[in-house]
Amino acid sequence: MSTLVPTLFAGLVDDASLLPPSFTSLPDAYAKHAEHRTAWYAGLLGPLLVPASAIGAAAPAQDLPVALLGDLAVSALPIAVEKLRAAGAVVFHLEAAVARRGEDPQPGLAALRTLAGQDKDLQVYAEIPLSWGLLAALDAVAEARGDGLRIAPKFRVGGLAAELFPTPVELAAVICACRDRELPFRLAASMRHAIRHTDPETGFTHHGFLNVLAGAVLASDGGEVAEVAEALAATHPLPLVEPARSRRDGSRPLFVGFGAANVVEPLTELVRLGLINGGYE
Repeated sequence: MSTLVPTLFAGLVDDASLLPPSFTSLPDAYAKHAEHRTAWYAGLLGPLLVPASAIGAAAPAQDLPVALLGDLAVSALPIAVEKLRAAGAVVFHLEAAVARRGEDPQPGLAALRTLAGQDKDLQVYAEIPLSWGLLAALDAVAEARGDGLRIAPKFRVGGLAAELFPTPVELAAVICACRDRELPFRLAASMRHAIRHTDPETGFTHHGFLNVLAGAVLASDGGEVAEVAEALAATHPLPLVEPARSRRDGSRPLFVGFGAANVVEPLTELVRLGLINGGYE
């Protein structure tokens, strides 16, 4: 891992260059991710996110770190994992949705729990809708982890409709609920910039990944929902940058990471904010 990327940001950004609406081919994505892995900012990167439906179109480079996105039935995912491993990839984790918004997450969660029990080497992230049944689902995940299973939650914090973007208070409540259950979490969808901002085209206000990191730090230090929500709602970098700078040599609590279509974009923002030094000692 590059020493130029502080520990606080290690593995924060997954490579989502294959996800819709991208038209990147699988071979090109493999090649580009391998190139990123040789760059000075390699320490910032998580794995390349690969949809299960795309497995078999091309073999990844040997030892390339990938994560499988479960866009097929859960029963088909173990086969996809084994295909990646047989091709020489290192499968970091698997992500799969347990339900649509408004559906009971428990049946899907039970299926992923079974998968996690069958493959003890696989980290599983259960994508839980931010709607009815969320807290009970988090309780079930905590119970599974207590039984020794490698399973944790993932949440979508954006999309194509306003109701898919949780408010700062709603997301703060989720972060604190994960804190209370000792659950690390991943986020997906619409994490486009470091700082909270409003898209001028859609009018949707997007969460910033640095806001989420600051909120996770506050929560891990015992902060209440209102304090975490204040960090999530900040639209100026100052209250977010200084706390991150003071903690950049420590590990990142709770917030495992998120995907970016172009991993250079979050890198560039962190450099501009002075949190990563831009490739120079």
